[in-house]
Amino acid sequence: MVNPHINLSGQTAVITGASRGIGEATARRLAHAGANVVLLARSATEIARIADEIGPQALPVVCDVANWSSVQAAMARAVEHFGAIDILFNNAGVIDPIARIADVDPEGWSRVVDINLKGVFHCTRAVLPVMKQTGGGTIINISSGAATSPLEGWSHYSSTKAAALMFTRCVHKEEAGNGIRCVGLSPGTVATQLQREIAAAGINPVSRLAWSAHIPAEWAAEAVLWLTSEPAREHDGGDFSIKIGAGRAAVGLPLT
Repeated sequence: MVNPHINLSGQTAVITGASRGIGEATARRLAHAGANVVLLARSATEIARIADEIGPQALPVVCDVANWSSVQAAMARAVEHFGAIDILFNNAGVIDPIARIADVDPEGWSRVVDINLKGVFHCTRAVLPVMKQTGGGTIINISSGAATSPLEGWSHYSSTKAAALMFTRCVHKEEAGNGIRCVGLSPGTVATQLQREIAAAGINPVSRLAWSAHIPAEWAAEAVLWLTSEPAREHDGGDFSIKIGAGRAAVGLPLT
């Protein structure tokens, strides 16, 4: 643990896509820092297991972020159980089906938009009134270099990440005056199931990266924790990257 001084005791964090990868690692890290954590995912079994391992400060809630009613119910359950929502980590995201535009399944393409973009909107829209009642909060949206760099086979992923980046900027412009912070986290390539799907598709240079080139999910989780702290305020309304040395140094992560 490289940021033991960051104490989230008394705060409640909602983490989407919490059943594995970055979401699971972040739930565990924020809980270790003292936060109550609400684990959102479509997989009931996995989030129940993780919550059980974390302990009573964790609440698993089945939720499909692409569905507005499901998100509303999940956030209401979080508030009912813990009393407030102080941190939202919009982490849920998918990349399948990876295919060129001329070949991709339209329904699959649209589903990526529903999760990666509309899911971020749904969750943000649902927590804003809750955060305003308590004087503010922090919203962290998982971002990507794909937001600004097009990649073959990733038209849906790059488009949704570009849109999510602009959404981050819009939230900052509209809600900073209400004490609500919004920032994007661009972790680079992370050793998760999503990277296995990318490798299996075999399209574009990212699919050919060695597994050792990907950072562990725990590094991304540490960055999420750091982004809740006061020194991270300078990045509000933008994208904070741990792909570069300056970002890693700020968080306290290894430079290589």
